[in-house]
Amino acid sequence: LGKAGRKVAQAHNDLGWHWWPEPNAILSAPYDGRNPCVQRGVCTSGCGEGAKASTDLTHWPKAIGAGAKLITSARVRKITVNDQGLATGAIWVDPEGREFHQSAKVVILAANAIGTARLLLLSNNSMFPNGLANSSGLVGKRLMMHPFAVVTGWFDESLEGWQGQFGASITSYQFYETNPQHDFVRGAKWALSPVGGPLNHVLPMRAGTEVWGEQHHELMNRTFGKGATWAIFGEDLPEESNYIELDESLSDSSGIPSPKVHYKISQNSKRLMGFQVERAEESLRAAGASDVTTANLLRYSGWHLMGTAKMGDDPAKSVVNRFQRSHDVENLYIVDGSVFVTSSGVNPTATITALALRTADNIVKSRSLQAVPS
Repeated sequence: LGKAGRKVAQAHNDLGWHWWPEPNAILSAPYDGRNPCVQRGVCTSGCGEGAKASTDLTHWPKAIGAGAKLITSARVRKITVNDQGLATGAIWVDPEGREFHQSAKVVILAANAIGTARLLLLSNNSMFPNGLANSSGLVGKRLMMHPFAVVTGWFDESLEGWQGQFGASITSYQFYETNPQHDFVRGAKWALSPVGGPLNHVLPMRAGTEVWGEQHHELMNRTFGKGATWAIFGEDLPEESNYIELDESLSDSSGIPSPKVHYKISQNSKRLMGFQVERAEESLRAAGASDVTTANLLRYSGWHLMGTAKMGDDPAKSVVNRFQRSHDVENLYIVDGSVFVTSSGVNPTATITALALRTADNIVKSRSLQAVPS
């Protein structure tokens, strides 16, 4: 847990609030040819040991070893279909602007809530005039992101925040569920991390501090290694007013129409996050913080992208079924966060991965029944 985790965990014990050790996809022992963490604390800059899990280490080497071909620097501009309404492959563009068609018996999208919706809308044709797999009209709709805030407690003693993995040490779901006494529904997950090394002390999210100029050295002497941050991920409600469409005037460097994002923080999210920030401040004060700084509803935090290709049993009310297969195109699957029906208030990666593995198993098990283009 580290010094920060132990200190805040004890405060939650005293308050009677929930806490639990937070799982991190970082090795503590050698595994599968990868080295364990050596406690450098620079995880966000890349892990030289390969201890931090990422698909280039955990999945792609095995896939390539099994015969998969990885094409990089490729922009897919359209999913192609035949007269029977089955996907036949994808048209992609290389950095020089040359177009290629990759044929396929099964097409799987994993471009997440913005990219997947964009590609489905780009793939419209006479059979699918409103976009591929969009008979429900829900492709691009119900975009969700996690409203995000950070609350940092500064302590008088060193917490050795530069040491160890730069990930969450403990988590709390104390205020995760709907409380009828509140003026909002749902809740949020909290994840506690040390502030980290020198560069992380001068990020703009450290609200209320002058990090450059004459104050810089004084700030570093006062705060370095002495901070602990609650990162707060609020549950975002699925609203059709938040959506993706194709931009009529803006294209990328390959000439492919760009996605246009319509998203507005709801009043429910604002009230929810205001409450969570106040409770996180209380948590850190109880742990002994002498100063607390907050940054609520950070604008650059839309990295958890969900919705826009809803999962469900009813083709009229959803885009894919429970195995993430399109209701409209029998050999088209979507294995990313766009299939989420709700956002929950937690990091989505583990759920995306679990669903993708489940879908892969189902594709293999049902391959003899799978409709494919001739």
